Amino acid sequence: MGEETSSAGTASSAAGAADEPALSSAVLPHTWQEARDVVWNAAEPLTAHPVPLSLAVGRILAADVFSGHPMPHYASSAMDGWAVAGSAPWILAEPGSRLSPGQAVPIVTGGLIPTGAKAVLRSESGELSKDDDGLPVLVLGAGARPGEPKNGQHIRPAGQEAPERELLIKSGTTLNPAHVALAALGGLDELRVLGRPAVKIVLTGDEVVASGIPEPGFVRDAFSPQLGAVVAMLGGTVVGLQRAADTLASMLDALADDEDDPADVVVTTGATGHSSADFLREAILSMGGTFHVPHIAMRPGHPTLLAELPDGRFIVGLPGNPLAAMIGLMTLGAPLLARLGSLPMPALTEVPCGSPIKENPGPTRIMPYRLVYGLASPCAHTDSAMMRGLAAADGVMAVPPHGAKMGEPLPAMVLPWK
Repeated sequence: MGEETSSAGTASSAAGAADEPALSSAVLPHTWQEARDVVWNAAEPLTAHPVPLSLAVGRILAADVFSGHPMPHYASSAMDGWAVAGSAPWILAEPGSRLSPGQAVPIVTGGLIPTGAKAVLRSESGELSKDDDGLPVLVLGAGARPGEPKNGQHIRPAGQEAPERELLIKSGTTLNPAHVALAALGGLDELRVLGRPAVKIVLTGDEVVASGIPEPGFVRDAFSPQLGAVVAMLGGTVVGLQRAADTLASMLDALADDEDDPADVVVTTGATGHSSADFLREAILSMGGTFHVPHIAMRPGHPTLLAELPDGRFIVGLPGNPLAAMIGLMTLGAPLLARLGSLPMPALTEVPCGSPIKENPGPTRIMPYRLVYGLASPCAHTDSAMMRGLAAADGVMAVPPHGAKMGEPLPAMVLPWK
């Protein structure tokens, strides 16, 4: 993997100054593995809180859910037909009245079983006729089965699904639509769930265009259609997206908290370097922020940073080049969002190197790879400004400065979308 270059404030691809500043820094860079641990230890899980059922799917339940009443909470009919008392024939009674033996009343599926009813006769099993006096009566039809209706037949008794205070859903469950429906049937209107980090995305770069084919000197925005989806895969919820011009004032405005949509994390793209167009670090310092990870000893993605503002919000600063930004997001953003959301630390794996990789003194190289016959072979097109290699990759592996031998196990990060 060669030297990566990128625009200092860009939100897309290479054009201009390098986004990988020199490693000669007053602060010794964290290794990519150390950076993950620093992020994890810098944050605490967000507080659990109730959400309405309509917003609960996909969230992690923070407390056991118990039924608030017997389910169902009344005896109901499992069929369309007639609620009957005693044996045929049955005289039709007034709806809502108590049934005496020899009486029946029409009923629909889910209808309340009237007092005195002993069974439900299916509509297919009965037919209306007249007695000797010409009065309407219900009799068994040709479709009736032998012995029908049996005592209790087609009646759903109260509490058949669950008695009151029955455990319905265990804490720690990732809620699906069926869970939410079950909670509703149990009488609940909201569920207590683990906190899920709210994320604001800030895109920088005066040279970035949002659509079409850019003119020379401009680059296409590759982040706005991508970052929100990746943040969601990592456990965050995007609450806002803002573009910032390459000025300190614009950056400060973009980093300001939004009272209407407050964020726990701000993810920025570009402006993490030290050129005249890069204002993220200056803005963080002017806001009284603290750098937990000022940069990382890895390429691509060296200028990736993690800072914390006095109000408790975290800033994940990503380089302006697409591949460098994704590597940075997986390295710092993934553990941060997991920690805030009470999820486990994203696991690392090991892959056997598929081909000899020459030494390259300096920081660890993070390489997209493809698995070929079980071996991890570096992808082509993996300059920090490129996305073609990552789009074809099965993961990214960390290659130490001394290189790697064929078959040597290398630590690797799983792609969020794999």
